Amino acid sequence: MKTLYLLCVVLLLAWLSGCASVTPVQRGDSPEFSAIKPQSPLPPEQNQGAIFQAGNERTLFEDYKARRVGDILQVLLMERTNARKSASTSTSKDSSVEIADPVIFGRPITKDGRPILGASIGGSRSFDGAGDAAQSNQLDGTITVTVAEVLGNGNLVVQGEKWIGINQGKEYIRLRGIVRPVDIRADNTVLSTQLANTQVIYGGTGALADSSSQGWLTRFFNHPIWPF
Repeated sequence: MKTLYLLCVVLLLAWLSGCASVTPVQRGDSPEFSAIKPQSPLPPEQNQGAIFQAGNERTLFEDYKARRVGDILQVLLMERTNARKSASTSTSKDSSVEIADPVIFGRPITKDGRPILGASIGGSRSFDGAGDAAQSNQLDGTITVTVAEVLGNGNLVVQGEKWIGINQGKEYIRLRGIVRPVDIRADNTVLSTQLANTQVIYGGTGALADSSSQGWLTRFFNHPIWPF
């Protein structure tokens, strides 16, 4: 009975761990990557009476580059990372201690002609360890984002997401970062490598994503709290 109770507790914890780790990703569920609408003009009661109102200004000569909140900017994804790390460690230590037979009145202490108080201790330790890790990632494509904020120095905080439905699943790209207006090209595009504090997330949902992920029981036994 006690064994059955413990088994039920383990299965319940595994089920809760699996449910907590499987969080479906939905479009627009993260405000950090949602599209930003342009600022609305000030209502008439807040106007200062001038011809030109804040947020409604237009220059006589301007291009189509993004510069205001809500403007659209196309980001060319050119992300490539290569990392490699290796380590090797080797240590060794030998030690020994020897205690000579004590001599009393010119003669050693013996029993049946054999010394009994002499001793020797010896030890040897060695360790060899090696590790090697390599990782390579590449992401090419385009994503159109919107300007979420104009900073005091003129830099633009941009964010957005792109969803693509393929067969039985969906793939998404989410991006957020800071871009300088001077880095925006004449065709209103910018390289992802020119964004500061960039967050690029690529993932998927559906049958293909589920088949390539671990099951809830496997995730439970691979959890850091598992003692074995």
